[in-house]
Amino acid sequence: MRYLFTNRHGGYSKEPYSTFNLAFHVGDDPKNVEKNRNFLKTLIKADRIVFMDQVHGDRVVAIDEKNINDIHRCDAVLTHLKDVALCVMVADCNPILLYEPQKEIVAAVHAGRNGTFLGIVQKSVDMMKEFYGCDSSKIMAFIGPSIRKCCYEVSEEIAGVVKKCYGRKYIHNERFLDLAAMNIDQLKSSGLKEENINLTPVCTCCFKDYFSYRRDKITGRFAGVIKNGD
Repeated sequence: MRYLFTNRHGGYSKEPYSTFNLAFHVGDDPKNVEKNRNFLKTLIKADRIVFMDQVHGDRVVAIDEKNINDIHRCDAVLTHLKDVALCVMVADCNPILLYEPQKEIVAAVHAGRNGTFLGIVQKSVDMMKEFYGCDSSKIMAFIGPSIRKCCYEVSEEIAGVVKKCYGRKYIHNERFLDLAAMNIDQLKSSGLKEENINLTPVCTCCFKDYFSYRRDKITGRFAGVIKNGD
């Protein structure tokens, strides 16, 4: 297994997408995005990378040779295929990568606010278990840079919903949401061991090495990428 989280450096894009933007939909020059994606293949050492059409939902897709070129609106993908990288693009949302070493299954999950509320990471683990026979106690999770409770201020209405439906512990200073903690708890509820859950200690809004929609509005997307094989 090989995985990585990119930052905003080392690519071809110009301001305000400088330099390693991986998304076509944000207004960047498509030629530069294509160059960046090709460079990402080199970094992850894969011939193919699967990019999702992310819609902030909870649809999870299992990829095989039949549908690998036909992945539409979803926010999580998983596969048994070797040397096929799975990619989740973000600019504040939680990029979550999953790996079950015994069955050799990998997954990439886009856990924004709506996806987290819908339990997308739990549904991804469920599909790994049901579709591939994975053991959740063996699954490893890698949560990449994302906006954290220091910066993610939400409306009073949303804060109230979170307190009522999910618990007050996810709201700090009345209106700051801790999405990373919600996803960690969902992973634990799905049977993952705490020692197998790895959280990157980086807030995208605080650290300008990463794209942040909350901070910049017009910006690029960085990625979490994972694949089976060396």
